[in-house]
This record gives sequence, structure tokens and C-alpha cells, in this order.
Amino acid sequence: VQLQASGGGLVQPGGYLRLSCTASGSIFNVMGWFRQAPGKQRELVAGMTGSSNTNYADSVKGRFAISRDSDKNTWYLQMNSLKPEDTGVYLCYAYLHGVEYWGKGTLVTVSS
Repeated sequence: VQLQASGGGLVQPGGYLRLSCTASGSIFNVMGWFRQAPGKQRELVAGMTGSSNTNYADSVKGRFAISRDSDKNTWYLQMNSLKPEDTGVYLCYAYLHGVEYWGKGTLVTVSS
């Protein structure tokens, strides 16, 4: 099983990005995104179970949205109204049968 994340980059405050994570080798029902900011603990940004059960960190509610395309075995993180404090490495994850899977991170930098 491999997870491939993409979509990070440099964006100005107030801007937007969409991250993608594509899984190969298995179909997942639990997936999401964590982020690792410099000097901070890794935190859950957004998670999804099934096709509609979602949860978000308080700091991103109303700005970020997680979604999935089951046909492509891909999930997304739409990030709007980005703030400098959203800067970090974003890692996608999935969970299946008691095993966690992680993709390599994609760097998001929010700066003017």
C-alpha cells in the first residue's frame, strides 16, 4: 500500500490550495490529513470516515474541507483563506484493519 500526496506549495495569506492523496493497493474507509508545523506537534487537520462523516481541527473549521473520490481512491483537502499559521508539512494517512498508512508529506507555506 502506498499513499502519494501532492498539491503543496507557496501561497499568500488569504489564498487557497488543494491537496490530493492517492492510495494504491487497497481501498480505505478512514483517511485524512495531519500537519507538522515547525516546532509543533503533529496535529490532525481533517479526517473522514466513509463518504460523509468528517471532522476538523478547530483552527481550520469553515476554511478547510476534506472530500474523496472513491473511483480514483483519492482524497482531497481544499484549503481556503490560508493563514501563515497553516504553514507546515501536510501528511495524508489512512487506516485499515488496525494498520496506519502514511504518505510522504507535502509542504505548504503561507507567506507574503
